[in-house]
Amino acid sequence: MKTDRYASLLRRVEKPGRYTGGEFGETLKENASVRMCFCFPDTYEIGMSNLGMKILTGVLNKLDFLGCERCFAPWADMERALRETGTKLYALESGDPLDTFDVVAFTMQYELCYTNVVNMLLLSGIPPLARERGEDAPLILGGGPCTYNPEPMADFFDVFSIGEGEEALPELLTLYHECREKGLTKREFLLRAAKLDGFYVPSLYDVAYNGDGTLASFTPNCEGVPARITKRVIHDLDTAYFPADAAVPFLETVHDRVTMETSRGCIRGCRFCQAGIVYRPYREKSVEKINACAADCIRYSGYSEISLSSLSISDYSEIRRLIDTLLGWTEPRSISLSLPSMRIDAFYGELMRKVMSVRKSGLTFAPEAGTQRLRDVINKNITEDEILAGCREAFANGRTSLKLYFMNGLPTETDADVEGIAVLAQRIVDAFYETKRNGKGFNVTVSVSCFVPKPFTPFQWEPQDSIAELERKQQLLRDAIRTRKITYHYHDAHVSYIEAVFARGDRRLSRAILEAVERGQRLDGWDEFFRFDTWMEAFAAAGIDPDFYAARRRAYDELLPWDHIDCGVSRAFLVRESEKARAAETTPDCRTQCSGCGANRLGGKRSCCP
Repeated sequence: MKTDRYASLLRRVEKPGRYTGGEFGETLKENASVRMCFCFPDTYEIGMSNLGMKILTGVLNKLDFLGCERCFAPWADMERALRETGTKLYALESGDPLDTFDVVAFTMQYELCYTNVVNMLLLSGIPPLARERGEDAPLILGGGPCTYNPEPMADFFDVFSIGEGEEALPELLTLYHECREKGLTKREFLLRAAKLDGFYVPSLYDVAYNGDGTLASFTPNCEGVPARITKRVIHDLDTAYFPADAAVPFLETVHDRVTMETSRGCIRGCRFCQAGIVYRPYREKSVEKINACAADCIRYSGYSEISLSSLSISDYSEIRRLIDTLLGWTEPRSISLSLPSMRIDAFYGELMRKVMSVRKSGLTFAPEAGTQRLRDVINKNITEDEILAGCREAFANGRTSLKLYFMNGLPTETDADVEGIAVLAQRIVDAFYETKRNGKGFNVTVSVSCFVPKPFTPFQWEPQDSIAELERKQQLLRDAIRTRKITYHYHDAHVSYIEAVFARGDRRLSRAILEAVERGQRLDGWDEFFRFDTWMEAFAAAGIDPDFYAARRRAYDELLPWDHIDCGVSRAFLVRESEKARAAETTPDCRTQCSGCGANRLGGKRSCCP
């Protein structure tokens, strides 16, 4: 048994359950002709909470010829044990080292996981640079939200999957199987893979730079390879695979419950939000399908909570009928429902009372900006009156605490906008005491992140504030809060700076990533491991000025590192939205009026797009 093989190793670590496998529901196909390991470059507790990983490993294991196993980034104690014992990083199901698999895939959810990807390759004995891997090395495949700008990681990957993978990945792996059966080389496979819809092969494209460091050209170097790669989209969510029988984790995970996807995309168009753009067109899953999947998941897993997942759950067109349908069988069984990502202007008292019938869950709203002018700039399309009305509804239904999300460093932001966060939070406190005269335990938590300009948003051309300016604004807001009823949390500006560098980076950053890993950098998303000085040393050693990526305003006609990716939304639309932001002019949501973003050409059943 693999636990016997690694028993001495597991005795060295604090949480051996992260590395044992053997969970109820795991899939191990010992005689598969193609073996694949799906890697999540963060800890087990985070990866096992990720619905996308469950969907993709499940759908791939439906292929007769393929067996898909799992691996997660090791914590520091496990990495130390692996290195001290000369043990390679291994898959949970079989215990086999990653370098024995045919395909090793990584989902990249967040820019600060990049060092984990490279470190996991090194721990597996796999050369991290694609050009240094031979014919017998595993195929390295990447996917996830960060592949909408894959360039900072381009030197490490053979293929990137762009867009939704439930249909695309089986197509790619089937091609891989066929090519291997015919005895074709890896390059011959990559040439064929590049011609499939939604797949980007970095080695088949050449990049040239201008004297000022900006991109001069990005061109295919082989005949028949497309100049642009269009993302893949699932047209009908009702027919898409859903993992009702996914592995049930041994450990308590970050989201320790059933997660039910209700829709993809967003109708709102907040100008800072990459997900709201790249996941268009907006598509919904039917009430009947959601209900059936939820019942199957509860029956299989034994969880006592269901979380309805989407970018904005209150925009689901049949939210009332969905809640009523689910409560019909969850309430008698004391299974609770949680509704994250609620828009405060669409917060229904009736729905709140219903979902609170089993137990109260946390309530979070995201005004994003403290003044109406700045909310108009970012196209939040919500007024202060609507915010206060939603809060009063929450208080009337027994809530004694709220969490509010904001950003600082947004384009055009002034000190008055920053101080406006404190003013709005105070008005919410005042509204509580107008509704509930006795409220000693009342608290508003204000959580403020730093703005990071992201590809495929109207703000993709904007500079990020300097670290010093972000910290000055954080102190300004701290000084503006004058009551203990408001708890203030904020993100480390140094972390946001590194995120901005890689969000809008190009291929030259691969050198800095490898340099940082060699200097010991990994697990950057965890405060105890993030070391800003090491990153700056790595940039200097690689000859890179990080401000070039994070702090520079870009012209509309500049060739951007991600311009070879087609997310479905036109550049012309993003420019229009950028200009409207500068004029503090809003755009209606997609359900109210089509704004002509271009995503309708991708289609989709139960979609807002015509």
